[in-house]
Amino acid sequence: MSTPTTSRTTFQSSELSRSSAEVFAAASDHPVRVTRRDGEALVLMSESADLARASLLELAAQLVAVSTSTEGTLASKMSDRFPWMLALSPADQEACASQILAAARASFATNQPHLAISELTSWRESATAIAAGLGKEPVEWLDAVENVERP
Repeated sequence: MSTPTTSRTTFQSSELSRSSAEVFAAASDHPVRVTRRDGEALVLMSESADLARASLLELAAQLVAVSTSTEGTLASKMSDRFPWMLALSPADQEACASQILAAARASFATNQPHLAISELTSWRESATAIAAGLGKEPVEWLDAVENVERP
């Protein structure tokens, strides 16, 4: 049986001992603020949420580095930071660069790291598949649809 999650975002530190299940359920769903009388409030979140934020900050650092370079196109500057992009065609490199940048802007604006991380991962996995030679074999399409009798 799963524990129902709460939409509360703030808890008092005393609630950690009194109703820890509720606090932890909320923190597994979204970051929660734990207020304390004797100090600064703390934020409790799942490890996956923390890793997503760290990944987004790493992407932000790479995009800042790309934006400070004055040489080349956006795609060529991003290919320098993300060498796996070189497996993509020039047109796909352009599309990749602009889509990752747009997803990153959306992530920063909405505080939703998964938008940028999933876009980056999708493009990286596509480049890896292309580099491995996948997708180069011709596709055999069936021209005629045959009706098959029911058994």
